[in-house]
Amino acid sequence: MKNAIIRITKVLDNVYGWGIMLALFLGGLTFFGFLIAFIIGGETATIIATFIYKSFFPVVIYATNIIVILGLISMYLKRQKSLTINDDCNDTSEEER
Repeated sequence: MKNAIIRITKVLDNVYGWGIMLALFLGGLTFFGFLIAFIIGGETATIIATFIYKSFFPVVIYATNIIVILGLISMYLKRQKSLTINDDCNDTSEEER
């Protein structure tokens, strides 16, 4: 059972990594799309900005939410506590504590 969980977490970590990289790329693409629409101006800019806002961006947001949920599931299966303070650093001496 433990080997299966390890394999599942490796796959989820891989999907999470690629998914976040894709989400960052799509976010940058969104920015550049709005920038190009701003430079073009006029009715064409309105069409581009409306397409990005109403069609493209909601899909990116939903996909990113799914990717984040997969990352959280992976952290849960690994029993990883990322947002806690650990005192693993032994570089400080007893006097400094």
